[in-house]
Amino acid sequence: MIAKDVVIIGTGFSGMGAAVKLIEAGRTDFVVLEKAADVGGTWRDNTYPGCECDIPSHMYSFSWALNPDWSRNFGPQPEIWAYMRKVADETGIRPYIDFGVEVTGAAWDDERSVWTINTKSGETYEARVVIAGVGGLHIPNVPEIAGAESFAGPRFHSAQWDHSIDLTGKKVAVIGTGASAIQFVPTIASKVKQLYVFQRSTQYVVPKVTAARFRNPLLERLRVYFNFERGIPRRSSERLTAKAQNGWLGYLATAVPNHELRKKLTPAYPLGCKRVLISNDWYPALQRPNVELIDAAVDEILPRGVRARDGTVREVDAIIYGTGFRVADYLAPIRVVGRGGLDLERAWQTSVRNYLGIHVAGFPNLFLLVGPNTGLGHNSMIYMIESHLRYVVDALRIMDERGVATFEVRPEAMAAYNARIQAKMRKTVWMSGCASWYLDANGDNVTLWPDFTFRFRHHTRRFDAGAYALRQDAEVPAPAVAA
Repeated sequence: MIAKDVVIIGTGFSGMGAAVKLIEAGRTDFVVLEKAADVGGTWRDNTYPGCECDIPSHMYSFSWALNPDWSRNFGPQPEIWAYMRKVADETGIRPYIDFGVEVTGAAWDDERSVWTINTKSGETYEARVVIAGVGGLHIPNVPEIAGAESFAGPRFHSAQWDHSIDLTGKKVAVIGTGASAIQFVPTIASKVKQLYVFQRSTQYVVPKVTAARFRNPLLERLRVYFNFERGIPRRSSERLTAKAQNGWLGYLATAVPNHELRKKLTPAYPLGCKRVLISNDWYPALQRPNVELIDAAVDEILPRGVRARDGTVREVDAIIYGTGFRVADYLAPIRVVGRGGLDLERAWQTSVRNYLGIHVAGFPNLFLLVGPNTGLGHNSMIYMIESHLRYVVDALRIMDERGVATFEVRPEAMAAYNARIQAKMRKTVWMSGCASWYLDANGDNVTLWPDFTFRFRHHTRRFDAGAYALRQDAEVPAPAVAA
């Protein structure tokens, strides 16, 4: 049993940032649990060809660790991972990290006001506070397709890229046309003999914006931030949406002269309803003579080929899934049990409710960094992470100053917050009728933040003690309340 005041889970940007801010606040009684052998999270694990960030690097980095040496505007995966390792070294957080420790569960003990954290290796940790920085892009979404196990060749997800497979001269099927696929398809298209891209749903893809850059990374960060904040229409205004869509259609007509291909690439839903993707290479790649876009989902995988839903069969040597991640299940590998045996995953199957994307009623002293309704489709998640980190440090300060053993968001505060979020969400383009991974089973958008990010920063500027039940050691807790 290892006892600490705070346990942090994960070493992506969230977990690393939490460790740095705890040290800055003079708190050293903590440990970071990381299942892998190095820091980096998503940027350590995703090594597929062409992997890069779709937010300019000066914004997609810590504000307190600016890097003037990015090789290009949109940083490639190796460079971002190198940046994260450098930050870990320079901030001195590595001694606080237990590598190779995979967390399987966390359970709240109300009698002792501590969390018990279980791991795959059998090691147990205890902590007054748990900070979950596991991120949303770490569980590959591998679709269940009939016959997949019968395929005779290699098949893998883009997040688990098999670099031992030489795709040169091979016939390859790519299933999915999301954010990862639009990066690796152009990279491998020139190497393979034939590339079949199976498209279940069409995406809006826009070119990368290029502009003169400031030499000063802080000024460049500010420029990028404000450009991105005003660059996406959040309101489902018919006039704004029509104007933006007409502009995009004009771009597509220039980028893809072939009418039939252009028809396949034109979404039937409003621009912005799903995540807008960024690439300069996607449309040129699809027009290569050795690339075919199949505008149909995959119906069955055969021993040596793929059958599309339209009945056509393509013979292939390898299959690559570009099908994204199970974002809604990001906590699924870890069973989180709060007061009275309340299971977080089970509670969220009914309704994903939270307060500020960080706290859930029934789960004392638990911080969920960048949880529900904190995702962005237009700016840097690291801005949101840093907002949460400030909130975490202030909450811990309040706990110490007031002698608080546990804090837990009040159900009524959580309910009121979620009502405000969903009311605001209904006015956005994300709720204009398309089916997307942003929505839960109830049709609520539980993924995105429906406002400007500086307003989220304002909401998290200090710990909102009035929204919480604060309990001293001697006080008896109330019964657990379903989230």
